Amino acid sequence: MSRTAAAARAGAAADPSAPGQGPTPGAVAPASSSGAVSRASRHRPGHGGAGAWAELLRLPALFTVPGDALAGAAAAGARPGPRTLLAIGSSLCLYEAGMALNDWADRAEDAVERPHRPLPSGRIRPAAALAAAGALTGAGLALAAGAGRPALAVAAPLAATVWAYDLALKHTPAGPAAMAAARGLDLLLGAAATGGGTRAALPSAALLGSHTLAVTAVSRRETTGGSVLAPLAALATTGTLTRLVTDGRIRLPAGRRAAAAPGLPGSTPAARPSRTTGALTTALAAAYAATAARPYFHATLNPSPPLTQRAVGGGIRATVPLQAALAARSGAPVTSLLVAALAPAGRMFARRAGMRKVSIT
Repeated sequence: MSRTAAAARAGAAADPSAPGQGPTPGAVAPASSSGAVSRASRHRPGHGGAGAWAELLRLPALFTVPGDALAGAAAAGARPGPRTLLAIGSSLCLYEAGMALNDWADRAEDAVERPHRPLPSGRIRPAAALAAAGALTGAGLALAAGAGRPALAVAAPLAATVWAYDLALKHTPAGPAAMAAARGLDLLLGAAATGGGTRAALPSAALLGSHTLAVTAVSRRETTGGSVLAPLAALATTGTLTRLVTDGRIRLPAGRRAAAAPGLPGSTPAARPSRTTGALTTALAAAYAATAARPYFHATLNPSPPLTQRAVGGGIRATVPLQAALAARSGAPVTSLLVAALAPAGRMFARRAGMRKVSIT
């Protein structure tokens, strides 16, 4: 998915102690300064190799992706299975395609604002990044096709949204909405692959998309700062989403409604969750709010580039507990715990890989 994707891309595995999730202020050099580029190339580990590709593809952020499909499967009322795994593989490929395409599209801008990145520093050729984006997109669509026609019917517009965002929409007012749509479609991909339909997963997709919209809006000022409105709106969005996710009456998928109310005639539109599921949903929603709200609040008080970058990083990391809360809300506590485990795994990977900063831009 694009710098989304999903996050949004997007979105989350960076170490919470990192000073920022975006470009470091002051790391700016003229695009024409070949000396600066060559020095960046010499001093960066993995010159032209695996390290450069890991940085281009922002590997720690991959831990924010599987939760989309798993939350979608939970919302559809189906147990994760082989087709869910295919959906996760498709999501990962499309997400990474967006990452590679993003840096290819932004290579001229990055040469001025972020000369340390793989393309402007010369560690990866632009043609190679574009080819990788195309190959990953093809692989993502092929995996979705393997999961069935309903999954491919969602993956195709998802891939189109990724490419449209990176090539045309990113710097327009429609950019955040496109990023939100990509993350929502990614959740629906899991529902379509696992359960064959997407209708039951639409509320969860809308909630996850709203979170992604808020993070993306904040990220547009990562390098310049100065925006109080965006982090304030994101803070309000976080509070609203937390309230909606922890609503006492949870709309369960049809199969789980029947299990939750045995012996009752007909079907009920909503059912009270068990105490265990309700407590788990509340705990995960609280983790989501705690992860996102504090950096948003700090960026509202002082919208400097470093604090704006921290706010983006907090929003990305908050994607995982939100996905887990959505799965628990749908009556799938085991799936929600599996998703929640991705957060510490992602932080551990980021530390070991020496990639403490993951940017959405």
